[in-house]
Amino acid sequence: MTYGEYENRILSVREVSEVFVVGYSLLSQPIYAAHIGSYEGRQAIIQCAIHAREFLTTLLGVELIRYYAVNPFDGGAYFILNSNPDGVRLVLDGPSFVPCQNHRDYITSVNGGSDFSLFKANANLVDLNTNFDAEWGGGSENVRCPSPANFIGYYSMSEREVNVLASFTQNVSPYATLSYHTKGEVIYYGFEGQSEADRERDESLAYRLSAVTGYAPVLTRNSTGGYKDWCISKFKIPSFTIEVGDGSAPHPLSEEYLPEIFEQNKNVLPVLFS
Repeated sequence: MTYGEYENRILSVREVSEVFVVGYSLLSQPIYAAHIGSYEGRQAIIQCAIHAREFLTTLLGVELIRYYAVNPFDGGAYFILNSNPDGVRLVLDGPSFVPCQNHRDYITSVNGGSDFSLFKANANLVDLNTNFDAEWGGGSENVRCPSPANFIGYYSMSEREVNVLASFTQNVSPYATLSYHTKGEVIYYGFEGQSEADRERDESLAYRLSAVTGYAPVLTRNSTGGYKDWCISKFKIPSFTIEVGDGSAPHPLSEEYLPEIFEQNKNVLPVLFS
């Protein structure tokens, strides 16, 4: 798949949903969102592909939008379909699209060559899901130098894509959020400093999500700076990271896994709004 084909898959949901641009990446690529369901009442945000190699989650989002267009649920949901477009394009197309030769050479050097298939970061070599202002820099796997994965950035909220997602979330003021990642079939819930009542609420919901997906609910430990963490700490709302796909499958997950992953996840929004 090329990035052009990937973007066309995103835009194909215009057949059933409103699609709009919520902002732009470091390299000025559009970050797309789509809305499904009612604009009245409670709203959820479903965030996809914040890690570059996890672009299969975008295709999952596309399939879920098509499904919910004919299987309505009680509420509305915004899907942020390509949270890290520069990173995904590096995985799919390689670095040739980067306009500055020096920048292109730098990214390639830090990545250790031109094979970006395992790349997670954005074009600044920051792992966007460690850059949010939620106990930033406190994760056990954090690194403090530019890297294909796990670099937290030089300060919290430093990255354009992170600020796009944060601003959009503040504007929507969601009831709950789901962040799709690969892989491992796990549902992460909770965050440091959360009240006992909120943690119990989220644990109960995580177990209900587990019942429809078959994924294991796991309380978050030693991980900070993620979108889920920021939503919990800032808004006190239910927020979950869902890792889809067989943990033994190699990164990046190929599209052959999509039908099974879709079947496992097609009932998450009805449960979230129940």
